[in-house]
Amino acid sequence: MTALPQERRVVTAIPGPKSQELQARRTAVVAQGVGSTLPVFVARAGGGVIEDVDGNRLIDFGSGIAVTSVGASAEAVVRKASAQLADFTHTCFMVTPYEGYVAVAEALAELTPGDHAKKSALFNSGAEAVENAVKIARAYTKRQAVVVFDHGYHGRTNLTMALTAKNMPYKHGFGPFAPEVYRVPVAYGYRWPTGAENAGPEAAAQAIDQISKQVGAENVAAVIIEPVLGEGGFIEPAKGFLPAIREFASDNGIVFVADEIQSGFCRTGQWFACEDEGIVPDLITTAKGIAGGLPLSAVTGRAEIMDAAHSGGLGGTYGGNPVACAGALGAIETMKELDLNARAKDIEAVMKSRLAAMAEKFDVIGDVRGRGAMIAIELVKDRETKEPNPAATAALAKACHQEGLLVLTCGTYGNVLRFLPPLVIGEDLLNEGLDIIEQAFTRV
Repeated sequence: MTALPQERRVVTAIPGPKSQELQARRTAVVAQGVGSTLPVFVARAGGGVIEDVDGNRLIDFGSGIAVTSVGASAEAVVRKASAQLADFTHTCFMVTPYEGYVAVAEALAELTPGDHAKKSALFNSGAEAVENAVKIARAYTKRQAVVVFDHGYHGRTNLTMALTAKNMPYKHGFGPFAPEVYRVPVAYGYRWPTGAENAGPEAAAQAIDQISKQVGAENVAAVIIEPVLGEGGFIEPAKGFLPAIREFASDNGIVFVADEIQSGFCRTGQWFACEDEGIVPDLITTAKGIAGGLPLSAVTGRAEIMDAAHSGGLGGTYGGNPVACAGALGAIETMKELDLNARAKDIEAVMKSRLAAMAEKFDVIGDVRGRGAMIAIELVKDRETKEPNPAATAALAKACHQEGLLVLTCGTYGNVLRFLPPLVIGEDLLNEGLDIIEQAFTRV
């Protein structure tokens, strides 16, 4: 898959001297608002490894936030994107179109849930995809209200900040936000007051009741939900919740939008996470894993809904850039050839058994959850009260980083360690990464 040796190697402090020099240059010219989880500067990456400018090789449990699912230098992505780069870099699809955009739309029609006629529009980022899904839903329904859920994350543009639940760091100080956005409960099983077994039906009833009373179902253009909530803490809505919301949307002419930006493209062991409970969305938004690291996103959905926007109403200069489209076709080819859905399930089996064993040993682990290669542990001060433990989460992440394992945190309360290894990671690297996590628990 990659020429980069697939082994961890720590030869300097992390970050090392060359990374520290680059960090000083960065501080002088890059805006402070742009953060970094771990300031090691990357020289090469591929498979399950990131190599920095100091020659350290880190095990990658982040995939650039679920982007490089096929690895950060997948052969088919590099080959197809390079060939396209040599032919032309850009014409703007809205000026003179090209086949790659059409081929990606055809692939999305084939892969996304449901056998109805589908169409797509391509953009650059996940936030753009969500924003355009709202535009399309409003054009189709002639309604304005948009319903979103607790712990949801949908992006950093003005409208998607309004859709996002968490204030810090995403919204703080950046208002005013777009109007006609309404937030309702989600079935967060681990923290549901009456227990996880009741969360699905009770949360659905509460959400539907709030929408009906406070907004009016007849005013709602779209409900937007991540089938596995990403930044909010890798929350899988309790069983029954998504089907109930889907049914409510269908009964009331509301466009049901599945935001699969973090959970899509084999990440959860299925092409799309909403397939787990047989949900067929009206619109589905994708990005991250779609193109092997090149900037591309999409809205795909029922042809009659997608066609509701007037000609010229959707687009953007770079939307569906030809090089990114070539990368996407290479990424999808890799996912099929290597059966990365099966690989994701293998990763889940290894990670969950190891993490469950750690939960037996370490009381700080309150919950182990997730699907496929989208796995998380929620850390608490006390298992009875479930009080969040963000300090332990930060300390564990730091301990892992020092040993050459890149991990990410997330969660509304900042107390979730999330694991998003590339789906092509080797079994030995995966287990070595889990060894490092276990040792970090022992030390912290």
